[in-house]
Amino acid sequence: MTTTLPDTAVVLGADVPDWRAAVRESGRALTRAEVAEPEYTERMIGVIEEFGAYVVIAPGLALAHARPGPDVLGEGLSVVTLATPVDFGHPHNDPVRVVIGLAVANAEEHVASVARLANVFNDLGVIDRLAQASDADEVRRLLGVPEGTGA
Repeated sequence: MTTTLPDTAVVLGADVPDWRAAVRESGRALTRAEVAEPEYTERMIGVIEEFGAYVVIAPGLALAHARPGPDVLGEGLSVVTLATPVDFGHPHNDPVRVVIGLAVANAEEHVASVARLANVFNDLGVIDRLAQASDADEVRRLLGVPEGTGA
């Protein structure tokens, strides 16, 4: 299955006070894209509270996610760029400027989706370009994902 990124799943220049609000913005975008229920957002936050800022996978980039569960309706991404970067508590990769939300319905999708994203971010310049993106089409081009559908 190919992950899509509808306009409803892209938020550019979000003004958030902290990492929890950044993850909530990402979760709301996944909900608008109809790939996750609102409860999934709180599970993403819970993962970070429990395991720490390992979701900050590169300088300026967080990959917010949680395990598959009944609150995941399908595979999907959200992208949130932040007007002002926020700290997640990572010793090397803070502050975060881009939060990618990932929802997957099963473990196989999770591994495949993370592998696809890892390939995109082999070029660390992509994070800067995402942070400065002016529209959803540019975000999709940078990530190499189709528009898809959404609410």
